Amino acid sequence: MNTSANICAFLFLTIGFVAGKTCDIPSFLKICHRNDPKLNECVKQSIDLLRPYLKAGIPALKIPSCEPLRVPRIEISQSAGPVSIRSTYTDIEVQGGTSFILKSVKVDVDDNRIRLKLYLPRLQMNASYNIEGNILMLPINGNGLMRGNLSDIDVISTVQGERYQSRETGETHYRVTDLYVDFDVGQANIHMDNLFNGDSTLTNAMNLFLNNNWDIVEAEIKPALENAVSDIFKMFSNKIYSKFPLDTLLPP
Repeated sequence: MNTSANICAFLFLTIGFVAGKTCDIPSFLKICHRNDPKLNECVKQSIDLLRPYLKAGIPALKIPSCEPLRVPRIEISQSAGPVSIRSTYTDIEVQGGTSFILKSVKVDVDDNRIRLKLYLPRLQMNASYNIEGNILMLPINGNGLMRGNLSDIDVISTVQGERYQSRETGETHYRVTDLYVDFDVGQANIHMDNLFNGDSTLTNAMNLFLNNNWDIVEAEIKPALENAVSDIFKMFSNKIYSKFPLDTLLPP
């Protein structure tokens, strides 16, 4: 699951913009200006310079730690195709998101669009789960703890936004309207405890089946995961963007 990398990367991209007009600018923040002909390079450098601060967070800016990244809840409902499941994951903790390698950044100020290419060597995830449905015609059901190890993850994310006028101040603000994510997981090892009412034989067989057929499972649940990532990031980012006008987020 690439939620961790996306949220952390966009979170610190936002910090760099927001801090551009704050009274006390931390020394580790590189300020970028939207009229800079090397804006893409500046934003990439800004994110890379923030990497040492990702694990602990930045209390002065009320930014929580991204290591581990904690996500309260994700729901996946897939009713068509080879994978037909209803599943809920709670108390999610993801380790490794701060180790992302930012390959490229493209900021299109006129079209209100940001595009990122990331690579993650490894992600580790723990969560409580509840699942019911069918995977490749095989029934699956259970609830308990889930552990996952994902590696060699390529991610392409595009954030689309729009500008609007604040009724209170008349100033131009920015908000995220869509977040598109495309990812490819090189290798995955998933283990769900307590499948099939705790039947260890069936549990081990299903976990082996899931890992051996991960490419098919990934392709089927991708849209649901992408929607989950989109909803989480939009909720977070728009809370920040609504507080600052565009000229504060990204000065000329």
